[in-house]
Amino acid sequence: MHVRNRTERLHDWERRVEVPLLFASLLFLACYAVCVLNRSSDPVVRDVALWLLFAIWALFAVDYAVRLVFSGQGAHFVTKHWLDTVVLLLPLLRPVRIVNTYVAVQRRRDQPRLTLYGRVMLYAAVTAGLLSFAAALAVYQQERGAPGATIRTFGDSVWWACSAITTVGYGDVTPVTSLGRVFAVFLMVCGVALLGAVTGSFSSWLIQVFGREDRASQAERGIPPPDDVPPPLGDVPPPGG
Repeated sequence: MHVRNRTERLHDWERRVEVPLLFASLLFLACYAVCVLNRSSDPVVRDVALWLLFAIWALFAVDYAVRLVFSGQGAHFVTKHWLDTVVLLLPLLRPVRIVNTYVAVQRRRDQPRLTLYGRVMLYAAVTAGLLSFAAALAVYQQERGAPGATIRTFGDSVWWACSAITTVGYGDVTPVTSLGRVFAVFLMVCGVALLGAVTGSFSSWLIQVFGREDRASQAERGIPPPDDVPPPLGDVPPPGG
């Protein structure tokens, strides 16, 4: 009974804070962008954005601590929820949690309007966009002014992020600082994973479409389906609808 009450309290807490934390995550990214890109001589805007960054990070820390206590798992919570732990230490990875939160909200409040394949592609695209923007900001902050840097403007950084996450890697602009290269490796790994998810989802959709057409063609010619082929699951809508 005690364990069940603790689990219920944890789920209730997560339901209450997931939407506010979603907007807090977006605000965190916006404030970080202001801190990096603001070139105004007036320090007030940058100072306000910096204080908001610390306040939002403290909010993330409170959420993490509450969930750790409610889970009753102690140190096991840190390893079991390793993504939350990494995001707390590196708040710029919060875009990953943004997509996860959106998925959870959609699952509880409404039936998803997109097919499985459409959702995979949409979530991959949103994650790629948010991670690319965050990585572009982080790399630009490290690279600007560094000796021998080829990333001198935020536009250069955005171009580099797009080429890195799509695994193209033109090589015309590359990080030269140690931390910038760490961000680059992380973004490339994420790009490979996201590209694999989209490619796999699209390939699976094509296989189902072709399989449905083959079964329809065989049915028109009066050819019974093989015994080892499962019956059709119905119409397979295209990705995104």
